[in-house]
Amino acid sequence: MIAAIEELMKHDVAGDPVTGVRWTRRTTEKISCELATLGIYVCPRTVARILKDLDYALRVNHKRVSRGSGPDRNEQFEYIAEQRTRFAGHGLPIVSIDAKKRELVGNFKNNGTAWRRAPDLVRDHDFRSEAKGIAIPYGVYDVCANRGTVFVGTSHDTPDFAADNLVRWWEWEGRERYTNAPELLVLADSGGSNSPRVRAFKAALQTRLADPHQISVTVCHYPSGASKWNPIDHRLFSEISKNWAGQPLRCYETILNHIRTTTTKTGLRVSAHLIDQEYPKGVKISDAEFAAIALQPHDTQPLRNYTIRPRP
Repeated sequence: MIAAIEELMKHDVAGDPVTGVRWTRRTTEKISCELATLGIYVCPRTVARILKDLDYALRVNHKRVSRGSGPDRNEQFEYIAEQRTRFAGHGLPIVSIDAKKRELVGNFKNNGTAWRRAPDLVRDHDFRSEAKGIAIPYGVYDVCANRGTVFVGTSHDTPDFAADNLVRWWEWEGRERYTNAPELLVLADSGGSNSPRVRAFKAALQTRLADPHQISVTVCHYPSGASKWNPIDHRLFSEISKNWAGQPLRCYETILNHIRTTTTKTGLRVSAHLIDQEYPKGVKISDAEFAAIALQPHDTQPLRNYTIRPRP
């Protein structure tokens, strides 16, 4: 029955990337009714107890839905669920991508608690000038394999940085795990370096991933203000945050070690790589360059859903 409940909710789960608490859009009554159609008869109170055992919690209203999300928000959630089901059914790769909060590298406070005999003393102010550098963790989470790969940048979170990390994942892990896969599904947020409005991200996917590896890249963006529904937030980043909670991130090696040692009882394993490469901001893509992209917008919300085909 637990497996049946998790299967029903697998596309309707969100989570906090820091605390790890999860929640669902479905009520206990709806879950009970849907279980009945499968021949499993349990009351809503039993469903609530099982959800609590699975680390779900009742949530209060949060002011997190932006004005720009609009009435098409639920349509996009349903479309993403359809795409995930289609790709998984054919054994095709599905990855969730995002950049985690950047961190100052040095003897600075890191939120959270850790068991110690005495408190760890850190600087009383977080001044960028006193840091050894900045760490920009950009993650690629393989949804089907439950594997995370985090690339820790030292420069800027740019569209080129985001696309290059996806290419690195494919070259170092993806193409071996999914041999001869003709298509890749990418789940992303609607902001930041991989925003659906950023031309440079699409151009980089065309020239650095689709063309050289002859693979079609389908990208689906979550609505604005819905980043917590992106699987990487509550399945990877939340676990990393818990693993290094209360631990000062004094050097890059410490950061990489905490990421690499992040595991869960459900089998999550994570690899980490330091990307010490300069990524300048403000790279522009001309109209001619953008027109040359083999971009195929989908019929459903074409700005948020599109496929980039490999060119001959």
